[in-house]
Amino acid sequence: MLDWSFIERYAPFFVNGAWMTLFISVFGIALAIITGVVCAAIQTARIPVLRQIVAVYIEISRNTPLLVQLYFLYFGLPKLGFVWSAEMCAIIGLGFLGGSYMAESMRAGLQAVPQIQRENAYMLGFNRRQTLVHVVIPQAIGVATPGIVANVIFLIKESSVVSAIALADVMYMAKDLMGITYDTYEALFMLIVTYLIILLPISIFGTWLERRFDYARR
Repeated sequence: MLDWSFIERYAPFFVNGAWMTLFISVFGIALAIITGVVCAAIQTARIPVLRQIVAVYIEISRNTPLLVQLYFLYFGLPKLGFVWSAEMCAIIGLGFLGGSYMAESMRAGLQAVPQIQRENAYMLGFNRRQTLVHVVIPQAIGVATPGIVANVIFLIKESSVVSAIALADVMYMAKDLMGITYDTYEALFMLIVTYLIILLPISIFGTWLERRFDYARR
């Protein structure tokens, strides 16, 4: 049986940790989306040199663990004279990792729009900007939405490793509480509940958004 008095006593700690998790995740995801848009645009436009740089970035980002990236930002960069706060390192780390995944989702969305639709738009008198805004992007968003929502959930879950650089997020609170009180079950229960409270609404909203775009494409 769970000790409910213990849960009631320490629940405020998890609330504080949840706010830290949300703070890091929101700014990290925003940075990832901006990075993804820029990289997807470069890949789709096939800009020389920049396209190769983006390809290298995506491979490095997707094939190295977030924990290693955080260690480099937090412990490695000070050796080079760049000292950032733990919060800044966490946000940049999430943005760096998530940007590559967002870029691939957005690129897939842009490339899913048939070329003939662009040609038809040009024949109707649309210029490149009008074609992009009124024809390509609306369809690309619908295709890319499932991947973007999945990436958002993935990044929030990945934020659990920021406790490794002494950020008091939800995972940090759980590990700290288990180390002090040894009440493992209660701490893990509160950890799971906290993540469910954060992630379930996003998952439900993402499902609704996917259905809305799917209905609009019919």
